[in-house]
Amino acid sequence: MKHFLTATLLALISLTSAVHAEDGKLEVAGLTFKFAAPWASVESTGMFRAGTLAAKVEGVEKPVEAVFYHFPGPGGGGGVEANVQRWLGQFQGTPESKREEIDAGGKKITLVTATGTYNDGPPMGAKTPKADYTLVAAIVPTEDSNIFIKLTGPKDAIAKLAEGFKKMAGSPFVK
Repeated sequence: MKHFLTATLLALISLTSAVHAEDGKLEVAGLTFKFAAPWASVESTGMFRAGTLAAKVEGVEKPVEAVFYHFPGPGGGGGVEANVQRWLGQFQGTPESKREEIDAGGKKITLVTATGTYNDGPPMGAKTPKADYTLVAAIVPTEDSNIFIKLTGPKDAIAKLAEGFKKMAGSPFVK
């Protein structure tokens, strides 16, 4: 009986761990974004945030956040080029950057990666320069506007998350 209870307890613990390891989903503006560990959905506390995912990365004190923004209506949040330039302008000088378009189920998603000294801080607020930071951002089309997803943090941490971020950004359109 003792062995049966131990085996049952171990099986329940194993099942519980498997449930926590399942992929998650985040709904933003009618699109469902799918994500996997180490990402977890957390409460969105910032201005204009439509959703937030956080990931704990070894060697980084606080979890890194991927923040989703959506401004409904035609032109809400500005166009692709204006946002790309604004993101690049959040760095001191000219960051090392790359822009790419990916096809996700027939939808064009714009991805931007930039590395350099990032001016961290709230919109219209004081900024703190962060050396060796990377920004990875995506512009995802919706029916009437765009969803903007922005991930920033230490270069090495973001490098570990970049592929999962790209997969997540295109996930609403991939069957």
